[in-house]
Amino acid sequence: MAEMRMIDAVRAAITEEMERDERVLVLGEDVGRKGGVFGATDGLYAKFGEARVLDTPLAESGIVGIAIGAALNGLIPIAEIQFADFIHPAFDQIVSEAARTRYRSNGDWSVPMVIRAPFGGGVHGGLYHSQSIEAFYAHVPGLKVVVPSTPSDAHGLLKAAIRDPDPVLFLEHKKVYRLVTEDVPDGDHLLPIGPAVVRREGTRISCFAWGLMTHFCMQAAADVEGEGISVEVVDLRTLAPLDRDIILASVQKTGKAMVVHEDNLTGGFGAEVAATIAQHAFDSLDGPVVRVAAPDIPAMPFNNPQEEFFMPSPEKIATAMRALAAY
Repeated sequence: MAEMRMIDAVRAAITEEMERDERVLVLGEDVGRKGGVFGATDGLYAKFGEARVLDTPLAESGIVGIAIGAALNGLIPIAEIQFADFIHPAFDQIVSEAARTRYRSNGDWSVPMVIRAPFGGGVHGGLYHSQSIEAFYAHVPGLKVVVPSTPSDAHGLLKAAIRDPDPVLFLEHKKVYRLVTEDVPDGDHLLPIGPAVVRREGTRISCFAWGLMTHFCMQAAADVEGEGISVEVVDLRTLAPLDRDIILASVQKTGKAMVVHEDNLTGGFGAEVAATIAQHAFDSLDGPVVRVAAPDIPAMPFNNPQEEFFMPSPEKIATAMRALAAY
């Protein structure tokens, strides 16, 4: 095992898959000589050359369109969108082409590709470098959406995504890139796309999260433990497909549920989790399904006080846990 940060684990997964399969290539803005703005592709250009590590113009629709064409012609592209905020120019390519190709060709064609996109706030990125975009794309059948929260998960899930026969949107929280380190298994370490994981066992509240919010929920759960509030924290890891079984099993055990995400409250993916619980575990509930999320403000502010107001925090989550426990 090697100790890695998430950014190291992402780089290792890409490197290992490029070594394993010569069809794998990387493309995106500044992914070549510069090694990516966060360093995720650092060293790949020198190791694999310009034929497999392609710097592209600043045109997200072109990046994804080229990746789709490459995938349809037998390659396995990993397309990097430099910041998830700028993925929307490629919305039509992702939704109308990549996600629907297998269905509309009756299974004759597939698009094996990964779109990597750093997302999220807490890094003072302001309006155009802090958004959470998962709710837009988890709505799309035919597209898998993965959001790891730990280095080991990022490594194993990214390798699985690269080997998946269909398109995968792989969202990497910028603040988590260098937030924690952990041992990442050696060898051909793969994690299946789909299953969630219980990060912390609990008996009174089930708390569901992904990305950075998993870490915040873990901290909040530890903060309220001394008050007799036992919180189970479930890291969803994959939003599409959603692991409904683990969600329902946890709620049936605890009787209370909350969902935490840093996207805007209205229409956020937490609403889908809440609806799943309300529809399939209603008789197990001893209180309302609570959502802790960002307010319905057009974008995350830049300055510190307003960014802190916008984002859920361990303190806000702990307050919601106390209120739900007392219900």
